[in-house]
Amino acid sequence: MASQRNLAASLGVWSARHRKTALFGWLFAVIALTVLGNLVGQKSLTEADYGTGESGRSARILVEAGITSPAPEIVLVHSDRLTADAPEFKKAVADAIAAVEGTGLAQGIGDPYETGAIGEDKHDALVQFSVKGDPDTAADRIQPVIDALAKAEGAHQDVTFGQYGAATGLKGINDSLGADFTRAEFTAVPVALGILLIVFGALVAAVLPLILAITACVAAMGLLALSSQLVPVDAMTNSVLLLMGLAVGVDYCLFYIRREREERAAGRDKESALRIAAATSGRSVLISGITVAVAMAGMFFSGLTVFEGFAIATIEVVLIAVLGSMTVLPAVMSMLGDRIDAGRIPGLRRTSRARAADRKPGRLLGAVIKAPALFAVLGIAFMLALAAPALSMKTEKLGFDQLLPADNVTAQTAKRIEKVFPGAPAPAQVVFRAADIDAPATTAAIEEFQQRALASGQVRNPIEITVHQDENIAVINAPLAGDGRNATSAKALAELRNDIIPATLAKAPGAEAAVGGDLAFSTDYNSQLKSSVLPVFSFVLGISFLLMLLCFRSPVIAVTAIVLNLMSVAAAYGVMTAVFQKGWGDELVGTTAVGAIESWMPLFVFVVLFGLSMDYHVFVVSRVQEAHGRGADNRTAVAHGIRATAGVVTSAGMIMVAVFAVFGTLSMQAFKQLGVGLAVAVLLDATLVRAVLLPSVMVLLGRSNWWLPGWLKWLPQLSHGEEEAASAPAPRSAAKESPGPDQAGSPDGRLLTNR
Repeated sequence: MASQRNLAASLGVWSARHRKTALFGWLFAVIALTVLGNLVGQKSLTEADYGTGESGRSARILVEAGITSPAPEIVLVHSDRLTADAPEFKKAVADAIAAVEGTGLAQGIGDPYETGAIGEDKHDALVQFSVKGDPDTAADRIQPVIDALAKAEGAHQDVTFGQYGAATGLKGINDSLGADFTRAEFTAVPVALGILLIVFGALVAAVLPLILAITACVAAMGLLALSSQLVPVDAMTNSVLLLMGLAVGVDYCLFYIRREREERAAGRDKESALRIAAATSGRSVLISGITVAVAMAGMFFSGLTVFEGFAIATIEVVLIAVLGSMTVLPAVMSMLGDRIDAGRIPGLRRTSRARAADRKPGRLLGAVIKAPALFAVLGIAFMLALAAPALSMKTEKLGFDQLLPADNVTAQTAKRIEKVFPGAPAPAQVVFRAADIDAPATTAAIEEFQQRALASGQVRNPIEITVHQDENIAVINAPLAGDGRNATSAKALAELRNDIIPATLAKAPGAEAAVGGDLAFSTDYNSQLKSSVLPVFSFVLGISFLLMLLCFRSPVIAVTAIVLNLMSVAAAYGVMTAVFQKGWGDELVGTTAVGAIESWMPLFVFVVLFGLSMDYHVFVVSRVQEAHGRGADNRTAVAHGIRATAGVVTSAGMIMVAVFAVFGTLSMQAFKQLGVGLAVAVLLDATLVRAVLLPSVMVLLGRSNWWLPGWLKWLPQLSHGEEEAASAPAPRSAAKESPGPDQAGSPDGRLLTNR
C-alpha cells in the first residue's frame, strides 16, 4: 500500500534528513528571541489596563486627562498596652511621621491626631501619606520608607509599626511572585526529571524532553516580551507560561519518544521507527497543540486585557513546543539513534518481560471491557460527587491579604486596618468631571454629595477631595461602610452609584462621575467575567467539536470528548471549591481557606483544562482508530488503544500533575488554586477518564463511535496508521501486534488471526 503523508510525517522526515539545519535553526531561534526580548523588555499592564465597566471608565478619565494619583500608603501605629492619649504612643506616632518625612519620598502626610484616624479603642492610629512620583513605579521606590519605619520602630518597645498601601502591597505581590517563580523553576524541573528517569530508565532519554521544554519556554518568554509591546501582560503571565510550557513541552516529547522506542522494540529499523513516530505520535502532537492553542484563544472573548495576555503567552509557548517536538526532536533522535538509551539507571532497565507485560490487557481494562455499563455508572457517579461542591462556588477578586499567606506581615497589617478602620485601606474613588470644576453649581454639588453620603450611613469619614482645576476634575476618596469587600460594602457601593451620585454630582452642568476603587473594580471585573462565560464556553466547545470531527470523522467521538472533558473541569471546580472556599483539607496544601475562588480562576481553568485534556483524548483515540482502521472490531480496537497508550498517558499525566502540584505548594493563593485545580483535573483525566470512562463509553456505543452522517462524507480522510514506506515492511514481531483487514480481536484486547 502506498504511504500517505501528513504534515507531521513530512516534518519528521525532513528533520531527520537535515539534522544540523533543524538543530542549529532551533538554537538560533531560541537565542534570537531571547536577545530581542531582553532588548525591548516586557511591557506590563498599567492599572488602567485592568479596568472594565464604570471603574475602568474612571481610570480612563484620569489617564486621558494626564492625571496620575500618587500611590496611597498607610502606617498603622498599634499598641496592645498603650492608648493613643498616652505620651509614649504620641511619641511613637511622631517618630513614624518623622521617619516617613525624612525619606523625602512622601507627600500629604496626615497626622492622625488632626485627621481623626484613631481607632475606637484608641489602640490604633493611621498615618496616611502618598508616595511622590509615578504611581506605577512606586513599588520599586518604597523600600527606603519601609527601612526607615523599621528603624524607628526599634526605639519603641510597646508600639509596632505596620505599613500597607498601593506601593507596599504591589511590592509584596511582586516579591512573592518572584520568589514563587524561582521556586517553581528549581522544583518543577527536578521533579519532572525524576519521573522521566523512571519512565525511560535512561538519562539521555529523560533529559531530552526537559531540554526541549525549557528551551521552548525560554524562546516563548522572548517572544512574549515582543508581543507585550502590543498587548501588555500581567505579572503572573510568566509563571503561567512556565507552567504550560513545561507541562506540554515534556508531554509532547514523551509521546514522540515513547512511540519511537515502541517501534524499535517491535523490531523496526531506526529510520522506519522514527518515520512511524512522526506520522502517528507527531500527528497527535500537532492536533493536540492546535486544539490547545485554539482553546486558549477563547480567552480573547473575555473582554479583559489580562486574559488576552494569558492567551497570547500560552498560545506562543504551546506552538513553540509543538514546533520543537516536530522538528528538532526528530533531528536529535536521528543523530542519537539507539544512543538515546545511554546512561541507563541501575534498577530501572525495562526488561523484555516488562515490555511483554505492557502488551497484555490489565485487570482493570479487562473488567471495564467486560462490564462497561457498570464502570461507566460508577465512574460518572464518582466524578459528579467530586463536582458537587462547585454548585455553591463563590468567586471574587481576592484582596491583597487573601492572596498572600496569612502569616505575611504586610497582609496582617492590612487585615488589622480593615478590622479597626473599615473601608480605610480601599475607599471608593469617585472621579468627577465637570464643565467648570470651580463653578458655584459644581462646588455645591460636591458639598451636597459629602452631606448626603455621610447622612446615608453608607460612606464614612474621612472623605478626601483632590481638585485638579486645569483638567476640571475632582477625585473624591470615600470610605465605604463594611470592611471594603463584604456584603455591607457592596450594598454601600450600589447605593453610591445608583442613588447618591445621580442625586448630587450628576446634576452639575456638564458633569460625569464614575466610581472606581478596589471594590468597584472587583464588582465590575466579576460582572464582565460572568457576561463572558457564554461566549468563551461556546467558542471553546464549538471549535473543539469541529476539530475532533475533522480529526476522527465522527460526531459521536467529538461529543464524547467534550462531555468527558467537561466532567474533568467540573470535578476540578468541585475540589477547588471544597478546599479553598469551604476549607476541606486546606491544611494539606499549606493554606487557610479564603472563602472564595479568585474571580478569573474558573474561566482560566476551563480553557486550560479543555485544551490539555484533548492531548490525551487525541492520543488515545488515535490509537483506537489505528486498530479499527486495520480491521479490528470496536471492542478490540478500544482495548488495543487503551492498552497501547496506558503507559505513556499515565507517565505524561504524572509529569503534568507533578508540575501543577509544584504550583500548588507556592505561597500565592492564586497559584495554589490554579495548581491544585489543574493537578486534580489532569490526574482524574489521565486515570479515571481515560482508563475507565472513555473505554466503557466507547464499548457501549459500539459501531456508533464511527458513524458519520451522509451529508458529512465530504470531510477529508485523515490517516491514523503507521504510514511506513513500502520499502520498510513490518517485521514479523510487529505484524503480530498489528492486525490487518483479515484479523479480528477478542474482547480482552488480544489480537487474534481468523482461521
